[in-house]
Amino acid sequence: MSMNINKIALSATVLMLGSQTFAQDKIETTIGSDIVSSYIWRGQDLGNVSLQPTLGVALKGLSLTAWGSVGLTEPADTKEFDLTLGYSASGFNIGITDYWFDDGPDPQNRYFKYDTHSTNHIFEANIGYDFGPASFGWYTNFAGNDGVNKDGKRAYSSYVEANIPFNLVGTDWTVTAGAVPYATTLYDTKGFAVTNLSLKATKEIKVTDSFTIPVFGQVTANPCSQNACLIFGFTIQP
Repeated sequence: MSMNINKIALSATVLMLGSQTFAQDKIETTIGSDIVSSYIWRGQDLGNVSLQPTLGVALKGLSLTAWGSVGLTEPADTKEFDLTLGYSASGFNIGITDYWFDDGPDPQNRYFKYDTHSTNHIFEANIGYDFGPASFGWYTNFAGNDGVNKDGKRAYSSYVEANIPFNLVGTDWTVTAGAVPYATTLYDTKGFAVTNLSLKATKEIKVTDSFTIPVFGQVTANPCSQNACLIFGFTIQP
């Protein structure tokens, strides 16, 4: 009888451990969209009022994310569709992004055209680390419709960025500083250049007891191009 009880207890333990492992290994899904007053990316002005949806799945630090942008007020604004495969663990992160724009060397804007000199895709690798008080990332293009350097050769355009988050009076803030380390026509730089200085504030607005909308304001400046603007946006996410 005691042996049967032990077997039952062991079986129950195995089932509990199995269910816990399954719960820990479940796939997480992200669905949402930002609406922004201006589309500013790494200090570059890419459009006016824009809708920017996100769809992603993640499991054990591995993630696959689709992100897009389309202008809401100007039909001529850049349309964009990006796919990012990433991995993160203990603050370390690494990934590859496939950017696609409807403005490039292919006049027909074909998504499935990958020819070296006539594709609208840009492929970028990234690596970074989140220390908690600050995070750092390095991004480098390695294929596709990259810019060129002063010699007219592929620039392997790169961008480096540091972010410092903090909380002040119930509002989440982030200070960002980004720079392009060398000349490239992609970022319109002739050498090392600071292209992105920004301060962003995010606060959740309560709509109901179970639904809030994060809203954000951001002051951003590009010292290289001598441009600056104020951005407002909000996020819709179930």
